[in-house]
Parts: sequence; structure tokens; C-alpha cells
Amino acid sequence: MSIVKNIENQIKELIEKAVFRAKETGLLLFSALPDYVLEVPREKVHGDFATNIAMLMAKEAKMAPRKIAEIIVSNFEKEGTWIEKIEIAGPGFINFYLDHSWVYEVLPLVLEQGDDYGRSEFGAGKKVQVEFVSANPSGVLHMGNARGAALGDSLASVLDAAGYDVTREFYINDAGNQIEKFAKSLEARYLQLLGDDVPFPEDGYHGQDIIDTMKALIDRQGDKYKAMDGELRREFLVKYALEEKITNIRKTLEDFGVYYDVWFSEQTLHDSGEVAEVISELKKDGHIYEKEGALWFNTTQFGDEKDEVVVRSNGVPTYFAADIAYHKNKFKRGFEQVINIWGADHHGHVARMKGAIKALGYDPEQLTVILMQLVRLFRGGEILRMSKRTGTYVTLNELMEEVGRDAARYFFVMRSPDSQMDFDLDLAKSQSTDNPVFYVQYAHARICSILRQAEEMGYSLPNLSQDDFRILTDPSEIMLIRKIVDLPDEIVSAAKNLAPHRMTGFAHDLASLFHVFYTNCRVLTAEPEMRNARLLLTKATGICIKNVLKLIGVSAPERM
Repeated sequence: MSIVKNIENQIKELIEKAVFRAKETGLLLFSALPDYVLEVPREKVHGDFATNIAMLMAKEAKMAPRKIAEIIVSNFEKEGTWIEKIEIAGPGFINFYLDHSWVYEVLPLVLEQGDDYGRSEFGAGKKVQVEFVSANPSGVLHMGNARGAALGDSLASVLDAAGYDVTREFYINDAGNQIEKFAKSLEARYLQLLGDDVPFPEDGYHGQDIIDTMKALIDRQGDKYKAMDGELRREFLVKYALEEKITNIRKTLEDFGVYYDVWFSEQTLHDSGEVAEVISELKKDGHIYEKEGALWFNTTQFGDEKDEVVVRSNGVPTYFAADIAYHKNKFKRGFEQVINIWGADHHGHVARMKGAIKALGYDPEQLTVILMQLVRLFRGGEILRMSKRTGTYVTLNELMEEVGRDAARYFFVMRSPDSQMDFDLDLAKSQSTDNPVFYVQYAHARICSILRQAEEMGYSLPNLSQDDFRILTDPSEIMLIRKIVDLPDEIVSAAKNLAPHRMTGFAHDLASLFHVFYTNCRVLTAEPEMRNARLLLTKATGICIKNVLKLIGVSAPERM
């Protein structure tokens, strides 16, 4: 448990003792404690913690909130705690101000735990699956996939750091209509490249990458498949292309710092009979009916706008049918929470997917869908729409070539997924404090430089106790240490709220506080006792910055 959580629990315990003491003496009348909160106020002037308990008790106690607050405070025993003073504010908030010396406990802890500082057992090993990107393997990864990759991987890292048992999964859409369309597109390009005048499918995939794939096949195997029966030829071509595409997708994602635990094939759901099995189960339970020769899932029963086809009139299951079977497969594998990161264009699919889960007997709350808004690329203040390579959209590979992996990942994680994102290429490449990733990385590089200089000057870093750090009393030192204290709870909050973007905000605030500290406080030229304390505070800050950047897949350079 974190230092902050320990203090918070202590204050809650003392609040409740004060309230019941007042009840015993007849000063307060109530039947049960309200569901009050104890939280860190947004503004430091309101203390380190504040509670709304007095306002929530007013109705039952038939007393003004401020009067209740006065009674609670008068019965509150703060001796032997870190609480320095208690004040009543506004309509009845009770604000607690701590003696700042409590923060010194954290520095020996950070230095001891190193790379593990910030991790906790909050999640208690709960099995969580994060499925993200799951791009159509008929193309290349674009900006939407890139944002999903950065968000999904960072979220998985945050959940892991908070004590959950996390599995990263990529769902390969290698079955259904899009694969048939892909096969016909490959066949047309293959035959065209061999000199045949064949029409290209109207709804085919027009990307240059399809042509490149078929050129590579011809270079390797010539016209080997030209004389084959069309159906067999398409089967061979699509098998070859899918293997190449998935290999390229995997490599691109690994170059982006994303490594999956599971690559799950949609086709295996059909081959294993799981799609047919789940349709049979839903039909048996009265959730599927027949109309116009097709099978329909009654999704309106579960709040959807219209029912959805699961098996077409030609007997071929839809993508939705496979998706239902896939989610059943997830829960059968023992995941207690399933998180999907989808593009905002899939918003209509959420209700029907949750309905299907409920129909299968699972709790729909076990599925969380994060809908991700679009990304707009800017260069020179203007929207960039076209890719030099594909002629349609900018690819993830092109983005990494231009701005680098660190900037790309940091920028994608920096905003909440439900907000549309404007990605400024010029800003991402700039080496200035206006560039948020450069600003944070520069703070880490500066810390490493200070520690190198200390070593070159022959200064060793002794092991200091929390009492040795009490010499650090400058406001900028206290604020920096206080921020370091918050890291474990910030990770837990990011995990609970599925909000990895909180990590970039934390990193930026921590870097900013370090820059202020370094401006206000001499480190290398201070007196030995002060120098040692400040050097170790500097080292602890570097550990925290590195640990936070690691969660979002960004490096912490030692030199810049």
C-alpha cells in the first residue's frame, strides 16, 4: 500500500471515530455513515485532503453542515498523526493540512525499489485481456491503427503495473467477405502483372501494397498459379499474401514497441466449429429467429436499435457471428475483464456485442469498449491527407520514419481516446520545450548529466534515511518529492479509469517540477550534507520519469 493511501486510511478512520464519538455524546444524531469521500483538493490552498462528510450528514442530523463540521473537528484526535491543522471551508468542507515531513519517507523507498517503484498489487492478479489494433490484414497500418496501438499497449502496461494479470491480443480478421474481396483483388493484380487484360473488382483493394505483394510473388515463383483453377488460385494467393501481411504488421508493431501475447485467428473459430456452436446455443435459448432465409439475432431485446443478421441467406455466417464466438472464447479462457479498443465508427456495434454477451449468460459489464476518435495529421499548419507511398493515407511506418517512435507514442497517448486528435508533425520533430516528449526526455537527460558530473567530481551517493532528507525544505524540493509520492496512486487511478493519458500528464508535471527545483536549488555546489540529499532527490526523480515513460513505451535517454 502506498504512503498516501496509508495516510488517507488513517484520516478516514479518525473521521469515523470522531463522528461516532459525537453520536455517543449526543452531539450528532444519525443512523449510518453516508458514502462520503476523502480526496486531494485541486488547489493546494485547500489542504492535502478534504472531505464532504458534514454536508452529506446535514439532512439526517437536521443541522447546518458547518455546525456538523465543527463538531467533527472538535472530536477529532490528530495527535500522533501527520496532520498539522484542520480547517472548515465553504459550506462545510473539512480540510486537512499535513506536516510536510511525511513526504521524506518516499525517497529511500524509491531508491531501494528502482525500476519497480510505482508498481502495486491493487489489481490482485485479476485476469484482464486488452484487444487492440486488430487491423484488417489486407492492408497496411494507418494513423487510426497507430493510435490504437499506442493506447492499447500503454493501457496494458498501466494495468500490469497496477497488479493485474494482463494479456495483449491481436484478432486477425482472416475470414469472411473481406478475405474473399482480398483474394479477388490479389488475383486481378497477379494476372494483370502477367499481361492479362482482366478487370479489377469494383469493391476491390486498390492499395499499392497489393501490387507490391503480387510483384514479389511473381519474382519468386513466376506464373506458377496462372494456369490453375480460379478458386484454387485465389486460395493460394490469399494464403501467401496473408502470411506476408501479418508478418509485416507484426514487424511494424514491434518496431513501434508493441508485442502481443496472443495472435488469434478468426478462421480458427470457423474451423473449430465455435461459430456454429454459439449460433446453435443462441437459437436454443430463443435469441435467434429466421427471416427471409437468414438467421437474425434479436439484439433489440438488449437495447440495440435494430436486429442483426448472424447467418446470411446463403448459409455463410456474418462477421458479427464470429465476433460473438470470439468473445465467448475470451470468457472461456478465464478473462474476468475484457477490454476492446475500437475506432469510433464501431460505436453502433457496442450495444449488440454487450447484448450477445448477456444472452450467453455473461455479465456485459465484463466487457469494456474504448471508442477511439480520429487522428488528423498537420504539417505547416495544414491538414496532411495523402501518403507519398500509398497515395491514400499516411502509414505508421511513414510516421515513425518522420518523427520517431518516441514522439509518435507519446503524442498518441497524450490525449484521451474519446477526443479527436490533431497530430502536429512539426511540433513532434522539434527539439524545444514546446514539444512535450522532448521536454520530459530532456529532464531525464539533465538528471543523468548531473549524476555523471557528480561521479566525475568524486562525489559518492551514500544511503540516506528519511531523517537525512529533512534538510530538504525549499518549497520546490517539497513539491517535487510530493509529486514522486503520488506515482503509485496515479498508476492505480489510470488503471481504474482506463486512462493511460494520465501518465503523460504526470510525466510532464514531474519534469516541470524538476526544472523548477534545479533552477532554485544548487545541487553540485551545495554543502556536502545538502548536496547528498539533493543528488539523491535528483536520482529518485530520474527513476520516476524513466518508470513513467516506460509505461507508455517511450525511452528515457541519458544524453540529448
